[in-house]
Amino acid sequence: MSFKKNKYTVLKKAISKEIADFAYSYFLNKRKVAKFLFDQKFISPYTEYWGRWNDPQAPNTYAHYADIVMETLLQKVKPVMEKHIGMKLSETYSYARIYKKGDVLTRHIDRYSCEVSTTLNLGGDAWPIYLDPTGKRGQAGVKIDLGPGDMLIYSGCDLEHWREEFTGKDCGQVFLHYNRKGSKMAKENEFDGRPFIGLPDWYKGFTVSKK
Repeated sequence: MSFKKNKYTVLKKAISKEIADFAYSYFLNKRKVAKFLFDQKFISPYTEYWGRWNDPQAPNTYAHYADIVMETLLQKVKPVMEKHIGMKLSETYSYARIYKKGDVLTRHIDRYSCEVSTTLNLGGDAWPIYLDPTGKRGQAGVKIDLGPGDMLIYSGCDLEHWREEFTGKDCGQVFLHYNRKGSKMAKENEFDGRPFIGLPDWYKGFTVSKK
């Protein structure tokens, strides 16, 4: 399936099952440690170095902007993606979640930093994603099932996407976001406005002197 024609495509085995399992196990462990530190008040709930549970898109669900492992995936998967879709890309940011039973992802489109978006299945119970390939609003969606290591690549700013209520226990997904190189403001938006990848989102707009 052509990404340029359809604005979405599925890349099977974007990463190996072994790497997916490592990333999923790592993120489960990080959630456990983060919850302990928050519950024991060793760290503030407003400190996002350890992730967050206050994302309004998925309330009370563990998520992390720019976790360093996920940011490394953002870098390392890019050449595979570029070859698959025939397009040069510029990294913006990663965002990972471990969804829990009862979660719903409402229909939405993404901001400019998600011009070329991906959802990469890391592990856990199966949970299909739906998208509307027409680019219109409120149309019936296409159901896409992903196994660990599989990745959906889609035009996040154009195609509505969503997930229905999750009936499993846990599902680990990381969203890897890019701009098309050469697209409007892609250079200014590199790394989602941060000096380099791996930094938290409050570093947007900071500059780092080069020595």
